[in-house]
Amino acid sequence: MNSKISIRFFNDREVRAVWDEENSKWFFSVIDIVSVLNEQDDYEKNRNYWKYLKLKLKRCVLNAD
Repeated sequence: MNSKISIRFFNDREVRAVWDEENSKWFFSVIDIVSVLNEQDDYEKNRNYWKYLKLKLKRCVLNAD
């Protein structure tokens, strides 16, 4: 897999990204995006936010079936 690591900016905040040449797609760090949306610099708080959000989303998907 050929990939290129990059830093993108959204509202003057860094968001880590990786370009997947094989699939012609960008992959972005969810935690960095959560950080931008919450305007929160604390990595642990952003990680925990994503962890609990992901858990809630999984529960919704399982209950929808």
